[in-house]
Amino acid sequence: MHAFDVLGDPVRRHILQLLSGNSLSSGTIVDIVHKEFGIGQSAISQQLKVLRDNGFANVTIDGARRIYGLDTSGLKEIDDWLSPFRQFWTPKFEALATEVARGKRKK
Repeated sequence: MHAFDVLGDPVRRHILQLLSGNSLSSGTIVDIVHKEFGIGQSAISQQLKVLRDNGFANVTIDGARRIYGLDTSGLKEIDDWLSPFRQFWTPKFEALATEVARGKRKK
C-alpha cells in the first residue's frame, strides 16, 4: 500500500497523531478512537495492522498488553515524495525566520 493511501484514512492519521506523543496500549487507542469515530475494537485493530504492515507503527508485547509506538520508516516515502517541492517553501520559511529575528531584536 502506498504511504499516501495509508495516510488517506482519517482514523489512521488520528492514531499516528496519538502515537507521535508517546507509546500507547491498544486498549487506550481503542478507547480514544472509539470515542472520536464511533468504530469498534475490530475495526481499530485492522487500522493498527495497516499501520504496522506499512512501517508507520510498531508493537511490543508486554504480558497480555500490546504497546504501540510510532515507526517513522513509513514516513520516509512521504518525505522522499515531498523532496522536490521543498524548493517552493524553504525560501519562505527562511524569510519568516529573518522577520522573527528582526522582531526580537526590536524588542
